[in-house]
Amino acid sequence: MPIGCTIVTYQLAHWHIATLAHYYMIKLEGITKSFGSLQVLKGIDLEINKGEVVSIVGPSGAGKTTLLQIMGTLDEPDAGHVYIDGTNVSRMKEKELSAFRNKHIGFVFQFHQLLPEFTALENIMIPALIAGVSSREATAHALEILNFMGLAERASHKPNELSGGEKQRVAVARALINNPAVILADEPSGSLDTHNKEELHQLFFELRDRLGQTFVIVTHDEGLAQITDRTVHMIDGIINKC
Repeated sequence: MPIGCTIVTYQLAHWHIATLAHYYMIKLEGITKSFGSLQVLKGIDLEINKGEVVSIVGPSGAGKTTLLQIMGTLDEPDAGHVYIDGTNVSRMKEKELSAFRNKHIGFVFQFHQLLPEFTALENIMIPALIAGVSSREATAHALEILNFMGLAERASHKPNELSGGEKQRVAVARALINNPAVILADEPSGSLDTHNKEELHQLFFELRDRLGQTFVIVTHDEGLAQITDRTVHMIDGIINKC
């Protein structure tokens, strides 16, 4: 299946998204964003259902990463509204928004961005500790996630002792530690070899099927885009709906 117009594939073996069709986990209304005289986003409207795995594709400069950052409350739109799980985050003050982001949204980036001085376990725990979870509880939950990912024996290893695939799986575990409703990923498999890419892509679907999380993934990987539930194609700051 080619990557192009908005595509709905709905290949859900275990997750019945039809029952959630009228519940938007993410809703964007009239999102615009400019940097100086350059308008990057030109009025984006987008609705993403609870439990969907959605890929966003398009050429460099289309506005994909900017849209993901606004969706994740890391940047503010010039105009428009962002709703996450029914909450209009566009109206939140900075402190309130930061707490909301830490609790409800997990992030996975192309380069894992693990802190080199901390072990895999400690890296995973950080968002939970920021959220006020006790060290004992955060440790237990982080170990549970590592075990689920088959990385329990790597808990005490620092990033420089992990393979590329292991680092990215630890980054995913870190994104999961606060049980967020939404996982946003920006080129998450861009730095991985073919085997590790496939493992990471499968992990996203396993997590959705088991935990019901919503995934939005910016990617240039055609193979990943083809297997997501829906592919949104961006070009020149708009969504191509041809």
